[in-house]
Amino acid sequence: MSARDKRPAVVVLEDGSVFRGRAFAGGGDACGEVVFNTAMTGYQEALTDPSYCEQILVMTYPLMGSYGINDQDRESPAIHLKGFVVREYQHHPSNWRSTGTLQSYLEEFGRIGVEGVDTRALTRRIRTAGAMRGIVSTRYDKVPELLEQVRAYPGLTGRDIVSSVTCSRPHLWKSGKAAPLEGPLQKGSGHRVVVLDCGAKHNILRSLERLGCQVVLMPSRTRAEDILALEPDGIMLSNGPGDPAPLACEIETVRRLLGRVPIFGICLGHQILSQAFGARTEKLKFGHHGVNQPVRNLLTGRVEITSQNHGFSVVTETLPKDAEVTHVNLNDQTLEGVRYPAYRAFSVQYHPEASPGPHDAGYLFREFLGMMGSPAGLTAGMRHIS
Repeated sequence: MSARDKRPAVVVLEDGSVFRGRAFAGGGDACGEVVFNTAMTGYQEALTDPSYCEQILVMTYPLMGSYGINDQDRESPAIHLKGFVVREYQHHPSNWRSTGTLQSYLEEFGRIGVEGVDTRALTRRIRTAGAMRGIVSTRYDKVPELLEQVRAYPGLTGRDIVSSVTCSRPHLWKSGKAAPLEGPLQKGSGHRVVVLDCGAKHNILRSLERLGCQVVLMPSRTRAEDILALEPDGIMLSNGPGDPAPLACEIETVRRLLGRVPIFGICLGHQILSQAFGARTEKLKFGHHGVNQPVRNLLTGRVEITSQNHGFSVVTETLPKDAEVTHVNLNDQTLEGVRYPAYRAFSVQYHPEASPGPHDAGYLFREFLGMMGSPAGLTAGMRHIS
């Protein structure tokens, strides 16, 4: 699409705010929750992160597309967000790893990309009013109709979004790829980890495989008995999109697994684990989306710069008495990590696998490995950072 071929486009928020720009990819309409991300790079990982399902992503860094798209940095096989909004799109990427453009990648999956938007003003609007339902559209002259359409969109709260991104059948992750599990599962040389796939990013699976684990992906609604039948050494509760409260099946599965096998939860998995213990979650005003969120490890006093992508948070006051808070967000004091020593279970709200982002929290995968090797692994390990 050349500069003269670009069509006018708009972003309309549910409060009636209108932000105008130009479509550099795709066309039509797309509704979703509008959120902003503060990362300077990592747009391909964000596009393919299932946690962004049914969201319209606004990037605060002004220039996107400069290094193109490649085959290695995907966090899932598809783009899950509904629309991508930037200040300026770079049409001619310069990167030896690049195999395509951001424009072509969005269009491959039928997604709308909009540039020329005042993303600073849009971000300030969301920061002030909170994350809102919105629509991106090339029907720029139909704002009243678009506003009516977005106000009819149900949003994310109270809905099960996970069912649209989880795998449909068991898979074995091996050598960086997932293949359907056929026949009996053969015992590997390392720990067997069952990943409850609520929208798992590939780098979670890569991180486990790098530690020598045999990684088995299971659909999010798998029953506890079926998971235990695989004789796992540990269970990973993955990241995923939307509101954790409606995930009754997943929460009940985890509740039945507590104390029977070590559990590590990430992001949505952290929220599901907390709800399995009876805690409550709430929606954040505009969420945490980016790679520069400071988190204090209360066990060491050390500050970790973390990658985050979530719109809901566990309410600390609703945790059970035997829970131990391990990490806190330094920007807003929200809960970022908790452990349950008696059950050999722990979780973090952020993304230790990064992709994109810093690797300050990568040690948590090694702590999980230690916990699978010894009942005392969690207590001994979480105080150590190498």
